[in-house]
Amino acid sequence: MDGIKDKVAIIGMGCSKFGENWEKSADDMIIDAAYEAYADAGIESKDIGAAWLGTYVTEQTGQMLSRALKLDYIPVTRVENACATGSDALRNACYAVASGACDIALAVGVEKLKDSGYTGLPDFELLRRQSNTYRTRTYSPPGHFAMMATKYFDRYGLSPEEGKKVIGQIAVKNHHNGALSPKAHFQSETTLEKVLAAPMVAWPLGLFDCCGVSDGAAAAIVTRAELAKKFRPDPIYIKALQIAVGPYEGYMSPKFDWSHVEETVRAGERAYAEAGVKNPRQEISMAEVHDCFTITELVIMEDLKFSERGKAPDDVRSGFFNLDGGLPVNTDGGLKCFGHPIGASGLRMMYEVYKQLQQKADKRQIKNPRLGLTHNLGGTPATCSVSVIIAGNELG
Repeated sequence: MDGIKDKVAIIGMGCSKFGENWEKSADDMIIDAAYEAYADAGIESKDIGAAWLGTYVTEQTGQMLSRALKLDYIPVTRVENACATGSDALRNACYAVASGACDIALAVGVEKLKDSGYTGLPDFELLRRQSNTYRTRTYSPPGHFAMMATKYFDRYGLSPEEGKKVIGQIAVKNHHNGALSPKAHFQSETTLEKVLAAPMVAWPLGLFDCCGVSDGAAAAIVTRAELAKKFRPDPIYIKALQIAVGPYEGYMSPKFDWSHVEETVRAGERAYAEAGVKNPRQEISMAEVHDCFTITELVIMEDLKFSERGKAPDDVRSGFFNLDGGLPVNTDGGLKCFGHPIGASGLRMMYEVYKQLQQKADKRQIKNPRLGLTHNLGGTPATCSVSVIIAGNELG
């Protein structure tokens, strides 16, 4: 199986400001992101052959994107895959151009959450209709990932105090990076002392361990690799694009360990094989991962083989994942600080990789990046969809 390696290139990207965008509609943010991408690629909307809209909460068809961008009479499809929606929209666009179905495709992710009253807590009425069990009716994302934290601490011999300090350092790192990102929702530094003293959400996860709910949009324009340099001298090439969807194993098996996510492991292994990556810790230059909670980022470091099992805390303490470390992670602040408009997050991750590989990330620019990875998780540790995409700044 050939896969997608070096068949598709990203020639333009855009991203709106993330945050509490009370003054902007979803259409406004789509236009902000898409027109930045158009200008970046040097094209117009009439050049788009097909488009994909990724949105989770906004229950509209692809007509939402067609209306906002006046994409008259071309195929426009809405996709949704929980928090992995943005990456799945990009995946669909990439496979369309790789197949020859069109020369240029657009992927847009958007979410308008702040006006909806959506806070990240469960839809209790929906959950009551789905199941009448106590476990389901009391479900919340912080609760699930808190179980991951307590299990991880126990499995690898971290006291609650030690564990809290480790994940607290991840929050401090991501706040530092977010402070360097002009489009981020949260642009302020914090300290470990402040993180540890913050109000508790779901023990041991405090306020600074949880990402915010944001408004925002992001967009990517892709074409076949052989056409890319007709549009720009520095396109970014897709090296691997994998998605793994779990079979609800975590809820079905009493052996589920709550300290890793099998979907991340499987998608990562396949992505590395597709891209020809033998040693991820050494070969991946930077990564944007799904830090919905600080414990999630910690576990992802091991699932993606950036750290050995049980050793990610040592790498966090040493600064290995900092901007100036051996493998910078969430260089723009991640979900934690850039924000999490659900349908847009996967494309926002690629926006940061794209800018870093082109040496256009300003104050947060890392040195000589060659391969960047995005990891986008949709769901809970027990059952989820995971996308892993690897991009590079040169053809193999």
